[in-house]
Amino acid sequence: MRFMIIVMASSASEAGVMPTEAKLKEMGDFHAELARAGVLIDGSGLQATAKGWRVHYDGAKRTVVDGPFAETKELIAGYTLIRTDTREEAVAWSRRFPNPNLDDSLCHIEVRQMFELEDFEPSPTLDTFREIGIGGDQGALR
Repeated sequence: MRFMIIVMASSASEAGVMPTEAKLKEMGDFHAELARAGVLIDGSGLQATAKGWRVHYDGAKRTVVDGPFAETKELIAGYTLIRTDTREEAVAWSRRFPNPNLDDSLCHIEVRQMFELEDFEPSPTLDTFREIGIGGDQGALR
């Protein structure tokens, strides 16, 4: 089972404030522990939305809108992907995730289970996803 731990943005992350060495070490130590346990797939911080864009769809029409985006509480600042055997194991790891705010202030992370190709009915399209390495076993450290 794969899970994405989503770190929500803050006004500091959107302003491009870089983490302190102490915060980087805390996050690094936790991610090293995930790696040693064999559950870490990937993880990274994201640059502020001022450097990003959104694509809006209206049928076949696509419109690109450059950032920054105003609603900080709805933005993502980073993620960690883990693979565990059970939901309970993923909950236990996420409870230990360091507070991502630079000042350790009130915040939250969101954890979502990812789809696996086995969640869908077999099809040639899913075989194509497997061939190009999307949707499952690739990238895991286990």
